[in-house]
Amino acid sequence: MNASSAVLSMPDTGYAQVAELVTPEILIERARAMVPVLKARAKQATAQRRIPDETIAEMQEAGFFRILQPKRWGGYEMNPNVFFEVQKLLAEGCMSTGWVYGVVGGHPYELALFHDQAQVDVWGEDDSVLVSSSYQPVGVVERAEGGFYLSGRWGFSSGSEHCDWVLLGAMIPPAEEGGPPDMRTFLLPRADYKIEDAWHTFGLQGTGSQDIVVDRAFVPEHRTHKAVDGFLCRNPGQAENDAPLFRLPWAQIFLRLVSTAALGGAKAAVKGALEITANRVSTNTGKASKADPMVMSAIAKAYSQIDEMELVLQRNVNDMLGHAERGEEVPMEKRTLYRYQSASVVRRCAEMVDDLLPLLGGRAIYMSSPLVQPWLDLNAARAHVANDPNNMAGDVVGSLMGQPPAFMFV
Repeated sequence: MNASSAVLSMPDTGYAQVAELVTPEILIERARAMVPVLKARAKQATAQRRIPDETIAEMQEAGFFRILQPKRWGGYEMNPNVFFEVQKLLAEGCMSTGWVYGVVGGHPYELALFHDQAQVDVWGEDDSVLVSSSYQPVGVVERAEGGFYLSGRWGFSSGSEHCDWVLLGAMIPPAEEGGPPDMRTFLLPRADYKIEDAWHTFGLQGTGSQDIVVDRAFVPEHRTHKAVDGFLCRNPGQAENDAPLFRLPWAQIFLRLVSTAALGGAKAAVKGALEITANRVSTNTGKASKADPMVMSAIAKAYSQIDEMELVLQRNVNDMLGHAERGEEVPMEKRTLYRYQSASVVRRCAEMVDDLLPLLGGRAIYMSSPLVQPWLDLNAARAHVANDPNNMAGDVVGSLMGQPPAFMFV
């Protein structure tokens, strides 16, 4: 029996007990095996506007949500590239699933940066608990003894119906007039917020990115995470979670969580284009698509550029992890460049599929076409603020001229 079979056949007594047997190869193969299952469920996810419960349960059972979770809480503390390889495969089967996995599966990383008591609050009784988020800094904050009162409505909380906690963004008013802004992420249990159905979109329908409503909930100080701590890589949780993994800039992890699914979606579109091209002959011109140089060029370009983006993003993570392992800070020039490269992924992938669709004739525009859902999903993913490279360009150029970044989200 090989290692993969051994892990899969063991009784479900908690992943922490068998974590040493779980390798990156095992996790990636489990994700690859799920691709056809996710393809079969993709229409269900779109119609229900949420990921099927059985899909979340299977990802839990496979250990996917533990890849970036601290070992002390039953996680694997693996290289983030393992996480992103899994995410790309899931997104190839269903981009909404890959998106939800990216966001929800990345939150154990940020939770590891919180004060230890916050980690106890969430994982103390069950280290498989999932957390959703909406980082829009739209909350209304009141200072209180020992913490804050938080109110407001946040949109775009992907996978929220599958989660028992939520991370919400807000600006804390300065204690003194003219004081510096204090942007934080607030951690709340399900009892302190409501989920309202507001997710009616043309793409990424299955992400179930609903609204979160909070009516003056008390949030203790230890359940907040300062943006400046994530920027400086000096987070309270690093006292207990001291692996080099947790010394990476939090923004660099988050940016990839919302861009990587696009690579899986683009791969699905390219495979769909190949499927159509293999047998399509135009009824108007009698020309076979596989003999059309424009079709060949568009497919080759997409295939090549996906490979290039994957290699660059893998390099970026490994480079930052190398700095962390050596106890070095990641140079700001690299951080701004890596942020820009991540932000460019979704638009580049969407443009590739935009180019492919009109070359494949009428068969490509039916809802049954293997290109249409990835095309819709990619264009919906472009709307995320972190996927707009125009927001990042100024800091890239500024860093080359020795200027500090305009924002801490880098």
